[in-house]
Amino acid sequence: MKRLSYTLLFASGLVFGQFFEKDKTFTKQDTLKGSDTEFRNFWDVKKYDLSVEPDFAAKSIKGNNKISFEIIKDVTNPTFQIDLQQPMKADKVEASFPMADYRQDGDFIWIKTNKAFKKGEKYTIDVTYSGNPTIAKNAPWDGGWVFTKDEKGNPWMSVADEGIGASIWLPTKDIWSDEPDNGIVMKIITPKDLVGVGNGRLISKNTEGEKTSYTWEVKNPINAYSIIPNIGKYVNFKDTFSGEKGKLDLDYWVLDYNLDKAKKQFQQVKPMLSAFEYWFGPYPFYEDSYKLVESPYLGMEHQSSVAYGNHYQNGYLGRDLSGTGVGLNWDFIIIHESGHEWFANNVTAKDQADMWIHESFTNYSEVLFTERYMDKKSADIYAQGIRRTIQNDTPIIGKYGVRNEGSGDMYAKGASMLHTIRQVINNDDKFRQILRGINKDFYHQTVTTKQIEDYISKKSGIDFSSVFNQYLRTTNIPTLEYSQKGEELKFRYTNTIKNLKLPIRIDGEQTINPTERWQTVKLKKGSPVQFNNNYYIHYKKVQ
Repeated sequence: MKRLSYTLLFASGLVFGQFFEKDKTFTKQDTLKGSDTEFRNFWDVKKYDLSVEPDFAAKSIKGNNKISFEIIKDVTNPTFQIDLQQPMKADKVEASFPMADYRQDGDFIWIKTNKAFKKGEKYTIDVTYSGNPTIAKNAPWDGGWVFTKDEKGNPWMSVADEGIGASIWLPTKDIWSDEPDNGIVMKIITPKDLVGVGNGRLISKNTEGEKTSYTWEVKNPINAYSIIPNIGKYVNFKDTFSGEKGKLDLDYWVLDYNLDKAKKQFQQVKPMLSAFEYWFGPYPFYEDSYKLVESPYLGMEHQSSVAYGNHYQNGYLGRDLSGTGVGLNWDFIIIHESGHEWFANNVTAKDQADMWIHESFTNYSEVLFTERYMDKKSADIYAQGIRRTIQNDTPIIGKYGVRNEGSGDMYAKGASMLHTIRQVINNDDKFRQILRGINKDFYHQTVTTKQIEDYISKKSGIDFSSVFNQYLRTTNIPTLEYSQKGEELKFRYTNTIKNLKLPIRIDGEQTINPTERWQTVKLKKGSPVQFNNNYYIHYKKVQ
């Protein structure tokens, strides 16, 4: 069992990103990367207009990014911080305002000014860049560019950068709380025998000599780590989905030799969209379409351009992470990464420390999809099964202001917390309206943990603050100790924060409100009490 557990935990680490850095010492650079500093807090990004041209042989890229922004408060002689991580270089920096000076220092470009900026004024900064970007050793988990070849020996290129940041290759304002409100335009320049696929919709294709440029447009706000070019020997097929906001265009880009496999496997997209629109509300990016793009790594939630690398099979690379068999009925990457269109891309955490907002809800979307696609019993089995990946090593919420994410438990433990909250609410229609409400009331916004916590408590009419504190901020799982004599049940909570308010139903109908003190209730029958395993708590019988 120890070997099995280790294998499962290792697998969960691979699925769920980098492990929490328990004893990391944070630096000034971490603060500059992760905080809304004086170099960032006076301007708001409106749009990125960028180009990128990779060189497969040299493993290099070049391009430019025109950053349009608005001044959001009066400020005199500020310094702008543009993020561009080493070894990438800024070859030229231009602006629509007078620059006193600019320099690249480490992972940052500093632009000094001698000017008074007024709230509401609009400007641009244009950075031309080039270099050999960090190469991912094991994308998407460690971040970086991928220069590889497909099965036929054709060049295949992409990048994954959620954890490390989009500035690993692209000069940006690389902080989650500031998305380009008016979207992006991205030109991908490729050899003419390859295809460049980006986010949103293809608006132009031009061939000049030996090169072809593919220009893509995203009209909605987009998180920077979702801005991803894919270059390969792609072919395209299309479909449509009749959804809550009308006709949604479905766009699929796969390697030419996988076309038949893709047409079969991607039939799961429509049931997925149907289920998620039921639970979460309309797909958030009808204007930009829904897209699956075959990628040289397992998968990522790139907005309106979901990366798919699950080799056209159900489960997670053919395995069921829940260990129950339920997860083999659907393609993990299609379901999980598409769930992020609602939680991560529509509703985005302001700080990486609150990444649980992305991963807990999306991990739970697997349960909700299973319920609609199969049945509630299978969904409950799956929800309980994924707990085996939980480590309870460190808290789910990370350190604020330093680009630090919490424990990988933000996936299965976070989903288990939501499943527990659902049991307490005990009204699936209300629970569904809360999920839909989050996506409607925080539509295309960045949010904090407090906003989500307060929203769920307010809309449910139940104070869940202690439940969030228990599961998000500690590694302790509540244990219900109990003993039974006939119709008399004695019980208490242990391993909890002080004054945890987590009522549970027993025998399918009777509710008890355990505390740290022993209590006694009379049961309606003397047979052994039946506990509901959908609550993520431990049950311990004592003498």
